[in-house]
Amino acid sequence: MFKESGHARIGVVEGDDVVDVTAGTSGLSTELADWLPGLDTSWKVLALLATLDKPRYAIADVELLPPVARPPKFLAIGGNYRSHLREVEHLDIPLSPHQIWFNKQTSCVSAPYADLVMPKVSNALDYEIELAVVIGRPCKDASAEEARRYIAGYMVCNDGSVRDWQMRTSTMTLGKSFETHGPTGPWLVTADEIGDPHTLRLRTWVNDELRQDAYTSEMIHDVYAQIAELSTVMTLMPGDILATGTPAGVGVVRQPPLYLKVGDVVTMEIDRIGTIRNRVVDA
Repeated sequence: MFKESGHARIGVVEGDDVVDVTAGTSGLSTELADWLPGLDTSWKVLALLATLDKPRYAIADVELLPPVARPPKFLAIGGNYRSHLREVEHLDIPLSPHQIWFNKQTSCVSAPYADLVMPKVSNALDYEIELAVVIGRPCKDASAEEARRYIAGYMVCNDGSVRDWQMRTSTMTLGKSFETHGPTGPWLVTADEIGDPHTLRLRTWVNDELRQDAYTSEMIHDVYAQIAELSTVMTLMPGDILATGTPAGVGVVRQPPLYLKVGDVVTMEIDRIGTIRNRVVDA
């Protein structure tokens, strides 16, 4: 999703360009979420439109928007990387053998290059790089073996975390839901292009310092097990975002904690997906 002449548009990325695939075509939605479920047919239509004589723009010249601006649900799993569990041992956080899920309220979703706003009520703003899964069609009671057929694609996500508010209650929701603290993107990479999502390298830089560097193979509960667990309880809907956990390197574990400061630039990159970048600004 990108903005052109003040309007949100669907784009297909080709190299350093984005093709405005629905331009000049009446009756087609210009919201990517309306093209979910992400079955083969809908993706093939967008790919076909990209081969036609459509406007093209340099990615550097357009404003990228969150691929799914208002997901029906935005769910995130806690403590899902072994390296992250090791680094938080001294914090005496209760652990569970089960998957630990919490809500990020959907109003926190923001664009891949949007500012991260430092809250007025806290300076304990932290970063967490996560592989985000976007659900492509209604999913209930799926097994882990069936789960992949419900995935539309993948994005980079920063699970922005206001640590003192996160620790107020066991639900963690308030500290995970401040507005602007859910940058996603830079685009949706369809599941067929990624294949196995458990072979991807994740990296986070704060300014020029590499803070997180790991692989999705470290997950304790893999992507398919997560979908199976959630769909046992609820129907996952097209556009739902699942943030699948963060590896070691977050700021809260440093002695003393190394939280983000106004003026910092957080850059997150996942192999074969792309990069998001967010500057911390004062409220």
